[in-house]
Amino acid sequence: MDYAPLQETKIHGTAAFPYSVYHGRIPEWLRSFPLHWHDDFEIIYCMKGQIQITLWGQAHVLHDKDLIVILPHAVHSIEQNSSKGGEYFNIMFHASLFKGTEEDPCYAKYVLPFLKGEKTMDCFYPAGSPFNQTVAPGILSMYAHREESYSTYELCIKSNLFLLLHHMNQNSTTTSDNCSLQLSYSRLKKALYYIQESYDHDISICEIASQCGFSESHFMKLFKELTGMSFKAYLVSYRLELAAKQLSETNLKVIDIAGNCGFHNQSYFTRAFSKKYSQTPLMYRKTAEMERLQKV
Repeated sequence: MDYAPLQETKIHGTAAFPYSVYHGRIPEWLRSFPLHWHDDFEIIYCMKGQIQITLWGQAHVLHDKDLIVILPHAVHSIEQNSSKGGEYFNIMFHASLFKGTEEDPCYAKYVLPFLKGEKTMDCFYPAGSPFNQTVAPGILSMYAHREESYSTYELCIKSNLFLLLHHMNQNSTTTSDNCSLQLSYSRLKKALYYIQESYDHDISICEIASQCGFSESHFMKLFKELTGMSFKAYLVSYRLELAAKQLSETNLKVIDIAGNCGFHNQSYFTRAFSKKYSQTPLMYRKTAEMERLQKV
């Protein structure tokens, strides 16, 4: 079955200029972007409405002109927060854009610590906050010239990115505890991979904890910190997301989709699905069909 990769390896932009700007609307263009991580830096800027970003298990609701900074390797997701949803854009850029010579002292001093988890920073900056006001002009400029990124605005883009990196460093902190915490979170990623491969089977806490090398109690504590929900709740939510994808993209029977996604009790599947999506599976399929027809 197709599923969204947990670790995103896509090159944003080109290999020579790994930078892209994306425009999104939730729920019109996508309903959510599940937990994932990547090697790139990412800036998400809310244009209007509301969106929810969950980063390292902490949920942040972004309103008009709020922004969030997502550092490389950070586990995060994008979701709808209100019934009306929201509009946003995200800027993706790889650390290699900042690298000069092989032994570039600026790269080693200002970029590598973010990549190694030795340096961190607050991620959420509401409209009107000092950091937001300082970097927003450059971010909005990059959005405005997103179409010319690889033709006539490369120098402008890079200058904005270097200035952004400067202010990120000005707002960063270094803590010894952060490294050990990041290491624990990295080990927990094994659990997410295991769920992705074995979601259609029964998975016990003992089994999943052993995959990460943690005791059951420590695993449950860290897993909730990382994802913002218990292991059982995450597993059910993940299975439901796959079921929603199959409902909208295939003609399989609902009972077969439930079984494919690890639900062996159809009544429970229907209740859980209705609670998450505010629609029964059949209603969800009909809505998806209508949306496809409207786009034709």
